[in-house]
Amino acid sequence: MTTIRGARERARVEVTAAIKDEARRQLAAEGASKLSLRAVARELGMVSSALYRYFPSRDDLLTALIVDAYDAVGAAAETALAAAPDPQDHPARWVALCSAVRSWALAHPHEYALIYGSPVPGYSAPMDTVGPASRVGLAMISIARDAHRADGIALPPLPEELRPEAHRLTATVAPDLPPAVVVALVSAWPQLFGLISFELFGQFNRVVEDRDDFFVHAAARIAHEVGLRGVRA
Repeated sequence: MTTIRGARERARVEVTAAIKDEARRQLAAEGASKLSLRAVARELGMVSSALYRYFPSRDDLLTALIVDAYDAVGAAAETALAAAPDPQDHPARWVALCSAVRSWALAHPHEYALIYGSPVPGYSAPMDTVGPASRVGLAMISIARDAHRADGIALPPLPEELRPEAHRLTATVAPDLPPAVVVALVSAWPQLFGLISFELFGQFNRVVEDRDDFFVHAAARIAHEVGLRGVRA
């Protein structure tokens, strides 16, 4: 029985992967709003009722694709951070992380569009997506945390009127960091994805030509705005 159960589990894993691969092909060809379980089943030679045993609805399939995409870009960021040659060079680690996110986006534009592009009409992301969606942000926070512990953060005081919101954000995002750092991090997050989205969706066409160097410079500027200065000798 164990052998039979193992074979069934392997078959289920393989069919699930095939369904998601075909769904990604549909995303590339038609866009997320036109994703259809019936069309996926047809392309795989399955009857719709069989596919529903794997994904009961279009939204369940979309959620699986979204979680996979968030996990993939999160893993790219974390791998880049772990591979940084100097753990004390916080600006360089920041740029490495940002560059890894950009490289993943350029290699997987349709999956990037699924998670950072226009919302899919009629779809509401469940809580299952929150953890995977947080991975890049948590990696960014980890750099700021390391720099803060090493006395490597340099930011001016926050304006008085922003302090209540800054303290609320800090309690939610990173209670162990100063509010000024948390505000800078929350501002940096959309700056990173705004840069990538402008490049990916064509807003930089006929504007920025040397995009690699431009991105590295922009990411370094964001690191400066977060207060990363490296470790003092």
